Amino acid sequence: MKWEVSQRPSYSLLKVYLDPGESVTAEPGAMVMYRGNVQVKTHTGGGLFKGITRALLGGESVFMNTFIAGSGGGEIWFAPSLPGDIQYHELRGEELIIQDTSYLANHGNIDLGVAWRGFRGLLAEGELFWLKAKGYGGVWISAYGGIERIDLGPGESMILDNFHFVAMTSSLQWRVRKFGGLKSFLLGGEGIVIELTGPGTVYVQTRALPPFVGLISKYIKK
Repeated sequence: MKWEVSQRPSYSLLKVYLDPGESVTAEPGAMVMYRGNVQVKTHTGGGLFKGITRALLGGESVFMNTFIAGSGGGEIWFAPSLPGDIQYHELRGEELIIQDTSYLANHGNIDLGVAWRGFRGLLAEGELFWLKAKGYGGVWISAYGGIERIDLGPGESMILDNFHFVAMTSSLQWRVRKFGGLKSFLLGGEGIVIELTGPGTVYVQTRALPPFVGLISKYIKK
């Protein structure tokens, strides 16, 4: 399997080139076009109950589309719903935790489920669950804006604004807390942040959607 990302970073497009027998799975609505000998299989990704659970708790659709290349192979393009970059993360049996709007596609033997965030999730983004990808293969994630990958060593920590979080390996330890002291929390414009401690990898988006939505809403009201 070969792939490339074009038009990055603002309007990234994922192009996947499949050899005969290879397949790629994506969320509904992500496909831009395909050509060649390609069959499409729509399924729930692990059974109806799992699909409904993923939709209700993880913010994804009940159904998923798998594109399978026949003789001669095929080419498929995918685009995320938000303008921004696309990043690939390889999985070798471990878990990748993904915010609900950032999953785009995957290949290989990948199981998609939900991860319990704990009640800390209500503080971070008002949600209790993340999307979880586990297995052997790879996942393409998307973001609003560009994507930066940060690798943390054992015991190394960082503070991340909650709305700039995209994905992280499950090896990271994390906790939600307020930004600075009471004055900074109320007046500093940050509010809630996530403290991450390595070892592990975290993906960060360079833009945050809620502030942009807030800005647009002011003009809509006028």
